[in-house]
Amino acid sequence: MSSTTGTRGESVTPANSAFDTVADTTDVTALLERGRALSTPVLRAAVDRLAPPMDTVAAYHFGWIDAQGQPADGDGGKAVRPALALLSAEAAGAAAEAGVPGAVAVELVHNFSLLHDDLMDGDEQRRHRDTVWKVHGPAQAILVGDALFALANEVLLELGTVEAGRATRRLTAASRKLIDGQAQDISYEHRERVTVEECLEMEGNKTGALLACACSIGAVLGGADDRTADTLEAYGYHLGLAFQAVDDLLGIWGDPESTGKQTWSDLRQRKKSLPVVAALAAGGPASERLGELLAADAKSSDFDSFSEEEFAARAALIEEAGGREWTAQEARRQHAVAIEALHRVDMPQTVRAQLTALADFVVVRKR
Repeated sequence: MSSTTGTRGESVTPANSAFDTVADTTDVTALLERGRALSTPVLRAAVDRLAPPMDTVAAYHFGWIDAQGQPADGDGGKAVRPALALLSAEAAGAAAEAGVPGAVAVELVHNFSLLHDDLMDGDEQRRHRDTVWKVHGPAQAILVGDALFALANEVLLELGTVEAGRATRRLTAASRKLIDGQAQDISYEHRERVTVEECLEMEGNKTGALLACACSIGAVLGGADDRTADTLEAYGYHLGLAFQAVDDLLGIWGDPESTGKQTWSDLRQRKKSLPVVAALAAGGPASERLGELLAADAKSSDFDSFSEEEFAARAALIEEAGGREWTAQEARRQHAVAIEALHRVDMPQTVRAQLTALADFVVVRKR
């Protein structure tokens, strides 16, 4: 697969006939909307349990109210994880509704991580508006994130079933890996070099683990055995790596109007994302020049005042060294491994097609 070049904001991985076949028969938007429609009322009820002002702060984060506390119809995210949790229940032969508590629990953990990540990364924008720490302060961002994490376990455990206990164990294991990944990500920002293997391990923890959990938690709640749940987790883990690879491309070349983040977002934060790491490992003149610039950047006292042209020059070197192309290829490779895992699970063909379509959506997107 070749990534497109030149103009910012184009699709980072162009659609092809293999993707178009599924897209023609499966309405991904409908799957995402179903996940949002079934999980949001339960999610709102969970958030309503929080003590003031945390309930209001959380409602702002989810886009339900604006900064003044007035009702809003904000962008609550793509809702990929809830959609996957519902489909995983159906993959196990249960009704989609069986996966709702798992969908909500995973979404709560995901948003716990976003609240903390935005603060740690200094991100001022998410989903086209100011982040929680920017509006309500760092303390509230930390507290509300912690509260969402606790709520996630409550939502599952109050079901009081054996399956709920199994689902909670999977969620807590995924949460620990997610936190491990965030710690690795932060530590890598202060290192001059990171290997491709280290970057993939970090992204597998930070993104793959929770998507893997989303893909198995509904099945567990629906009564699936461990073998089925583990195989669905494998699908989700590799889907998570594909998802993060595309995120890494968008973090450098994405259109701010689509992503809701600054131009050259990951370069501004000195992230050792896959395109950067792959470019540094490639060798050659562009790779060497990039390494020299990034080493100097790490010691620079005026990095925050760099111009758009300076960040654009670094992005061009990453592309010239092959980092953009390698990352696009890796997204496709991880996508293929994820799809292969689906063939090891006996499930209704319609559900298999829907899980495949969601995987395609993850790889071919602009936000």
